[in-house]
Amino acid sequence: MNIYIAGPMTGLPDLNYPAFHQAANQLTAQGHTPINPANTTLPNNSTWLQYMQDCIPKLIHADAVALLPGWQNSTGATIEANLAQSLGIPTHPLTTYLHP
Repeated sequence: MNIYIAGPMTGLPDLNYPAFHQAANQLTAQGHTPINPANTTLPNNSTWLQYMQDCIPKLIHADAVALLPGWQNSTGATIEANLAQSLGIPTHPLTTYLHP
């Protein structure tokens, strides 16, 4: 399953990229294909809107969305979760997609 990772970035150390990369590794280990917005080719000085313009097309092609802790406190992740749900894309906490 292609799973988009949504979570907080703005204002967090290293834009929370370590958490996104860890989630991607965990999803890969479970046989999923992660869609990791932390893997971007945008320059470091890109705006929030440019990041969202980069991410939304990736999101709409996902089979599911994995939510990282704290996603509710992120404007971008909230938009992503709401859009996914509106499109009928299953949206659950990351742990839902990880099996022991």
